[in-house]
Amino acid sequence: MRDKQTHFGFKSVQEDEKQHKVGEVFHSVAQKYDIMNDVMSAGMHRLWKRFTVNTSGVKAGDMVLDIAGGSGDLSRLFSQKVGVNGQVILTDINASMLAVGRDNMLDAGLNVPAAQCNAEFLPFADDTFDCVIVAFGLRNMTHKDHALKEMQRVLKVGGRLLVLEFSKVWAPLSKVYDAYSFKFLPFMGKLIANDADSYEYLAESIRMHPDQETLKQMMTAAGLSKVDYYNLSAGIVALHKGYKL
Repeated sequence: MRDKQTHFGFKSVQEDEKQHKVGEVFHSVAQKYDIMNDVMSAGMHRLWKRFTVNTSGVKAGDMVLDIAGGSGDLSRLFSQKVGVNGQVILTDINASMLAVGRDNMLDAGLNVPAAQCNAEFLPFADDTFDCVIVAFGLRNMTHKDHALKEMQRVLKVGGRLLVLEFSKVWAPLSKVYDAYSFKFLPFMGKLIANDADSYEYLAESIRMHPDQETLKQMMTAAGLSKVDYYNLSAGIVALHKGYKL
């Protein structure tokens, strides 16, 4: 049996509470999510996402699944890669975030289907996608191991899973990064989104997420091969890549 306790930031909660609590966070921040991403990362998130797309190996005609895709930044970039003969599907468990992403796709004139679903129980057939991407979403999932197995399941043989996520920063920067995370982020969350608590949780969730090597091992345990990662911005973010062989 699974342990019935899990973490919500630094707090311990019942497993069946976490999804609801994470949902409340993202319902709260959805309308200001893009603005806060630019503020929190000084625009660097756009470069991280472009690096992810350029590293993906996705080509015209491919099928791409964007998990926890939120406001749709990566769906938009991947749509440019796959062209008219390919397909990107934008998914998120959170209805408020998905609505923002769907509207952004429509505003950009893109034909990107949007589906609300839980990454731990993906409603797609085995061997469907050439690439699965999850960016800044895995750390919010209750059972990361199960979600990774689901992502591996829906990949075609030869397909790639990309995990872009906050990770363990270079040690000499840790004190400065802690001050930024636990003081600046909640302050800006209060100022811009009128929600300091949600951004305090987001900072805590980063610290609770597995480090680079642990996530690499988790992806291998989920059935992915040739797993490796790139540290971006001194390890503030890492891009993991694994193949289904």
